[in-house]
Amino acid sequence: MGKPIVAILYDFDKTLSTTDMQNYTFIPNLGMTPNEFWGETGKLSQKYEVERILSYMYCMIKFAKEKGIKMTKEYLQECGKAIKFYPGVTTWFKRINDYALDKGIIVEHYLVSSGTKEIVEGCSIVDEFKQIYGCEFLYDENGEACWPKMAINFTQKTQFFFRIAKGAIKATDDAGVNEKTPDHRVEYKNIIYVGDGMTDIPSMTLVKKNGGHSIAIHPKDDKEVVQQIYDDNRCDFIVEADYSANGEMDKVVKMLIDLISAQEKLKRKEISLANK
Repeated sequence: MGKPIVAILYDFDKTLSTTDMQNYTFIPNLGMTPNEFWGETGKLSQKYEVERILSYMYCMIKFAKEKGIKMTKEYLQECGKAIKFYPGVTTWFKRINDYALDKGIIVEHYLVSSGTKEIVEGCSIVDEFKQIYGCEFLYDENGEACWPKMAINFTQKTQFFFRIAKGAIKATDDAGVNEKTPDHRVEYKNIIYVGDGMTDIPSMTLVKKNGGHSIAIHPKDDKEVVQQIYDDNRCDFIVEADYSANGEMDKVVKMLIDLISAQEKLKRKEISLANK
């Protein structure tokens, strides 16, 4: 038997980054404030009953054209360079990986976001993820965004729990994710979901009900939303958005790795005794 795998699934905006990824560069380049941009996407959703993720993607294309900005993949990636993260995020991944390896565990990090994948691709932590799931654009013959290629809202996020568990990593692998398999590449109980708010509730609930663990992140001194999520029994932990060494997030995830490591050792001992 190989080393067991723990998969940590993260939301991005306000979970790892301090605000929505478009707020740092993309929206200011439009000459708008975040409140103005997101307000316009909300108006579009209400007026035409457009799904909110599709609404913001439409507005990105529309407003960029009106401003004379060529919204290419490279431009969006450039917008990711200014993203700021909560304390400890940039050192988090290696620290957790190293700790887990000492416990006989392999950790894989996955991003599951309703944000813009191309913007994430320009940020400083992009290489830490085994796979990035996010909203993507289709590009025309001039390389400019013209249509949504992939849109992920809060309920659609739940599919990636099953994809990652089965190893059907590509978002277009419909056969792999629906196929009945006797063994999962990542056991449900070895999946951890990290999010920050109401849009993460379906994923948090799914992971928790299947034996995994859900963590709700909150900014310092602002835990009202996640407190309600915890009180409603939809997550296991509420933790301040600080990923620094020896912080609460660091301690909680390391304890979960300890728990999974102990469970794996017991399972292997049971198998060994049964085969004697």
